[in-house]
Amino acid sequence: MYHGNGGYDYFTVYNMPIWLRNFTVKEIQEQNQKETKYIKDSQKSNKNSTSTNIGDPVPDHVKQIFNQNKKSSSYISKRAKK
Repeated sequence: MYHGNGGYDYFTVYNMPIWLRNFTVKEIQEQNQKETKYIKDSQKSNKNSTSTNIGDPVPDHVKQIFNQNKKSSSYISKRAKK
């Protein structure tokens, strides 16, 4: 039985009283349903957000910001002649 960032190993679950095991499974299922609902609701409300998808072209205003912040290197990139 695995839940979130932690979990229960086989022996812990095996040695749990049945009523506690059932309660734990029920609580984990309810938590997973709440998380799923929260994720779906947030995805519905964020359809017009500014987040981008992989493969979308970069907007021009973002390109301009990158070009403005571009710095020239402060080191020599050519090898010295012998």
